[in-house]
Amino acid sequence: MNYIKYYWLYFLISALVIVPGMFSLIRYGVKPSIDFTGGSLVELQFAQPVEVGQVEAVAREQFSVESVQGTSPSKVIVKAETLENEQKNTFVEGLKSKLGEVQVLRFETIGPSLSTELLQKTYVAIAIVAVVITLYIARQFKEWKYGICAVLAMLHDTLVLIGSFSLLGYFLNVEVDVLFVTAVLTTLSFSVHDTIVVYHRIRELQQKHRSSSLEELLNTAVMGTITRSLNNSLTIILMLTALTLLGGESIKWFAVALLIGAITGTYSSTCTAVPLLYVWEQWKKRQVIRKN
Repeated sequence: MNYIKYYWLYFLISALVIVPGMFSLIRYGVKPSIDFTGGSLVELQFAQPVEVGQVEAVAREQFSVESVQGTSPSKVIVKAETLENEQKNTFVEGLKSKLGEVQVLRFETIGPSLSTELLQKTYVAIAIVAVVITLYIARQFKEWKYGICAVLAMLHDTLVLIGSFSLLGYFLNVEVDVLFVTAVLTTLSFSVHDTIVVYHRIRELQQKHRSSSLEELLNTAVMGTITRSLNNSLTIILMLTALTLLGGESIKWFAVALLIGAITGTYSSTCTAVPLLYVWEQWKKRQVIRKN
């Protein structure tokens, strides 16, 4: 099977996935949690179903409200300005008097300075990871093209994941928090790991079959590693699927982010990173022909 000749199809599939997410990201952005915006979050469990508007009305009587979201008929999340513990208790008492018994499931407060610091550290962490991975792979394979192509594949996975959560934020009000950052960094690691396995196989074949064309070597390398890659990935994907469906609400979207990352990381290692090498070499050949 001549796998590499369909490189344009793999790039087209990637574009069909990335473009809607990028449109959403540019148009709507992502919905940041209080981890990045600062403020307070109160998650409430009522004894009976309640209307979100009723909870919001009580909240607005006491403090500035950012959003009120119902996650189930009897569960509501309130995001607001920074609240003191006394303000939270007064709010809960007001709810009890008007809407009946209520339990506080979660109360979190993050100051503006800490949220800004977290956001800055997120950008720095992703930048450092990209630079270190580029340098490491380029050094190990003794060619810059391997490092650059691996990081481009990694960027592909990042765009898919962030774009997906931009769409989820717009349609389902899903927020990104520190756990999402953890999922992004984990995705980068997963993607690069699979890519290095394929690249290492390509290097071995180049040393053994010096007379073979690059196209033949890439095909052989991918066919020789794809079964292992799929088997490894499927075990992770099945586990994350179970965690998404059966896990608690607090880790649900973290599991979804990891699941998206595992799928796109598996795809990009063979359908993005390797075709990018082929396109790189084809471009270099054209440059040589033009000079001659």
